[in-house]
Amino acid sequence: MALYEHVFLARQDLSQAQVDALAAQATEIIEKNDGKVTKTETWGLKNLAYKIDRNRKAHFVMLNIEGPGSVVAELERQTRINEDVLRFLTIKVEEHEEGPSVMMRKNDRDRKRRGDN
Repeated sequence: MALYEHVFLARQDLSQAQVDALAAQATEIIEKNDGKVTKTETWGLKNLAYKIDRNRKAHFVMLNIEGPGSVVAELERQTRINEDVLRFLTIKVEEHEEGPSVMMRKNDRDRKRRGDN
């Protein structure tokens, strides 16, 4: 089975519950096509480098996926149709990172730094 990381950016005006529902919908698509989601991370609402469809911020979500290439093709097709998703990127990786991703570790480090001031 091939390993993939799929990251998507959801519109800023969605609630956290709606973002979680988008992640659940993506997981459902993957599992219907003989794939498996090994980890789901919600990175939160972050500023964008430039406006995308009049959005200055977006909710970031990452999924670690195991499965054949057809899983990715169907996931990207469904994601492309969804109006709530601004951008997405799927990359093939050699192995999935154990523990929290770099973005989650960065959030923890930033929280500690703010707490020290």
